[in-house]
Amino acid sequence: MSRKRKPDQESTDTTTSETTTPEAGTAVAEPPEAVTDNLPAADDNRPSFAERVGQRVRASAADPYVIAADPALGVRLYESKRDRQMAIKFDEKPSRPVLDRMRDAGWVWKQADKIWTHAVTPETAAGTRIKAERLYQEVGKMIRQEIGAGQEIPF
Repeated sequence: MSRKRKPDQESTDTTTSETTTPEAGTAVAEPPEAVTDNLPAADDNRPSFAERVGQRVRASAADPYVIAADPALGVRLYESKRDRQMAIKFDEKPSRPVLDRMRDAGWVWKQADKIWTHAVTPETAAGTRIKAERLYQEVGKMIRQEIGAGQEIPF
């Protein structure tokens, strides 16, 4: 549909939107006006879908989170998914038998955080959680016997 034009003529073809310039004698493509009229003006500053992918910030649960707590005894059991560990925290320093039981169960004292921790690996996660809950109950029972409190263990 394109027609040849002489270089000295300036004209516009409505189907191809080419303008012939008399100086250079070449055709320059211009976008049709209808294309620019359909662009939404409100979304000019909005990032594209590709720029927004992966930028969603999701609200996450607290980490570490409390699994069990006994405020009367001052003992709490935590799990941290991010750090992959279980933790037991005492409000006050427990007695020597309680500390020995923690050490015998494989828990490690973290002086900087003032907590007892045990690593959670993907292979042993369920077993470690069960053992941690049992140790929490056992330690709570030991502290209750030391202070003469009742045998009720909140869990």
